[in-house]
Amino acid sequence: MTIAEAREKCKAAAAAVPRDALVVAVLLLTASASFGLGLLAGRDAAGQGSGQAFAAALAAPQTASSSCQVFASKNGARYYFPWCSGADRISAANRVTFASPEAATAAGYTLAAHCGVP
Repeated sequence: MTIAEAREKCKAAAAAVPRDALVVAVLLLTASASFGLGLLAGRDAAGQGSGQAFAAALAAPQTASSSCQVFASKNGARYYFPWCSGADRISAANRVTFASPEAATAAGYTLAAHCGVP
């Protein structure tokens, strides 16, 4: 098959597809590409786009978590890092502060399931 024959075959296949379907396909592909690029730009602006930063966070979770304070409730069994949404919901009267996750674990608390190392 020559290039000219392949071109004619593609033209015939494109002519068989309704024009409206092609327009919808192009719009969907453009919207998907725009969304993906916007998502990547937002992550890059927030400092999350770097694969190296992600790899560093995975490689050293103990270093990042062992040096920061954690919070727990007197009435609960879970502890939270400061950036977790659960930490904001603990009232000041019930809030217990620990110097490290290890201290909270020693006191009988466990890490909240949705709260991990950033």
